[in-house]
Amino acid sequence: MSKLDQAREILASLEVPLKQQNDMCCYVLLAISNITEEDEWQSATNNWIRIHDVIQFTGENFGVAYAENSRETIRKQALHHFRNAAFIEDNGKATNSPNYRYRLTEEMLSLIQSYGTPAWEGKLHNFLEGHDTLIDLYASKKEMRKMPVKINGEDFTFSPGKHNQLQKAIIEEFASRFAPNSECLYVGDTIEKDLVKHDTKLRELGFEITLHDKMPDVVLYAEDKNWIYFVESVTSVGAMEPHRVQEIEEMTKNVTAGKIYVTAFLDFKTFKKFSENLAWETEVWIADMPDHMIHLNGDKFLGPRR
Repeated sequence: MSKLDQAREILASLEVPLKQQNDMCCYVLLAISNITEEDEWQSATNNWIRIHDVIQFTGENFGVAYAENSRETIRKQALHHFRNAAFIEDNGKATNSPNYRYRLTEEMLSLIQSYGTPAWEGKLHNFLEGHDTLIDLYASKKEMRKMPVKINGEDFTFSPGKHNQLQKAIIEEFASRFAPNSECLYVGDTIEKDLVKHDTKLRELGFEITLHDKMPDVVLYAEDKNWIYFVESVTSVGAMEPHRVQEIEEMTKNVTAGKIYVTAFLDFKTFKKFSENLAWETEVWIADMPDHMIHLNGDKFLGPRR
């Protein structure tokens, strides 16, 4: 079986739609895994690469030439869906930046490296247990009930899925306990990107937002304390690691309100996967234990550090 067919088998096993099992998506998976026809999957890597590198890799190793102007097609048809499925992560840069890159998540890398070995079935089962498949995610747009959520006193609905389940808990459970009387200035949805976005208030507070900025999942503002809570809803990627805190700092360099950085997890098991990489002077909230927080420094409890 060729590497192209093996890549297609991997994607099919992960229950991606047929459109994301086409040749382009398979070549993207091979490129981002750094697998040529002669390589074994156990040698896969997850180095950061650009779409330009994907095009170059495919041409040099498989003789398939994609034009440079096909980068947006590759992004929309392959990389966008792979990120939704938690196969890959980006480095958080602006999408038009020359430093914008993708790589396999550690979990996906481990799964791919097990392909063709006795460990494959077990790792595949664990991955599917921990993530909504793309087929389920996309079918849910029509077939599954959305989750009602009240934001700033108004009724909204979140699309189904674990990420939005956690965002709902952040709005309804975290905010009431640890950010009382706060206003939600921003929250996205896995389908509708900017579900709530109060541009005027954000700019009044000093935000400089461009089309390419990657906003935190939830932004809360407590006017009585003049505190802003930046909350990342993490089910597979996107925790408050040092580089992410720095990115938000750069985006909010003109914000004078106190800044609080929070990573939210659904359960303790997921938190443990990320615990070694979380930035100091940030906070952790776990939806399974909503009355408690973990403070990653001993000098003080919840509050802005600067």
